[in-house]
Amino acid sequence: MSGAEGLKAHLAQGVTSVARAVAIRRHDGVELGFTDHDRDLEFEGILFRANTGMSARAIQQATGLSVDNTEAFGALSSEAISERDILAGRYDGAEVRGWLVNWADVSMRVLQFRGTLGEVVRSGGAFSAELRGLSEALNREQGRIYHAECSAVLGDGRCGVDLSASGYSEERPVEVVEDGRLFRFAAFSAHADRWFEKGRLRVLSGPARGLVGVVKNDRLTGDGSRVVELWQSLRVHPVAGDLVRIEAGCDRRLETCRLKFGNLRNFRGFPHIPGEDWLMSYPVRGGANDGGALR
Repeated sequence: MSGAEGLKAHLAQGVTSVARAVAIRRHDGVELGFTDHDRDLEFEGILFRANTGMSARAIQQATGLSVDNTEAFGALSSEAISERDILAGRYDGAEVRGWLVNWADVSMRVLQFRGTLGEVVRSGGAFSAELRGLSEALNREQGRIYHAECSAVLGDGRCGVDLSASGYSEERPVEVVEDGRLFRFAAFSAHADRWFEKGRLRVLSGPARGLVGVVKNDRLTGDGSRVVELWQSLRVHPVAGDLVRIEAGCDRRLETCRLKFGNLRNFRGFPHIPGEDWLMSYPVRGGANDGGALR
């Protein structure tokens, strides 16, 4: 007998040999397994390593739509979860699965938890990670907001702009970087001043690979060099020689969509929606109170 029924029968014996096993799959495809047993376990093609310094607390579960949650904690280990990867955000939103398993016969197991990693806190060489259940997604706001600016994200399915097309992105090695936030490039004048402002800078190689920053300022200097400033420093700083990709920015206005990207048919805003001035207007003596346009 295996699976949940086999584990149930094993637990009914009174004397048990059970352990917890946790698998984490990051967005970059890396999958790690951990167990609080004193020997490695293996099932579902995953090796769950012992002595990794990671363990899990009791899982809080309830019927209905309340959010299941628990917490994992442990010591930072260069062989498993490293401080650099946590700082780089490689575990943000990672998929988590947790089993109760009979370590003497791993075919006897039950999946107790499935969700994602939430907030990860580091302190004193250790970490504590919040685990959020699948019902956590029900807390997210849904629906469309009606306002003048476009609600799509540049390059996504609703926008439709191909950022790999000529002129909309540029890949080049890092030349000078300050505090992981200010990037300086020589001979980078093929794009207009402020062309990348409100765009994204993606790190394609090096220790910061996979990190993304939002461009705050993009200035073209008189000698043809360029200074790109991010809103926030990247959590792992790129170094000279690392390859980055800088994508064109969009301020979500109708004119920008039409003139810069030629994508007016996919504009997702409502440029003619009345603003707050119209909502607060009132008739005045001597005015043209004919229901026409306000001036």
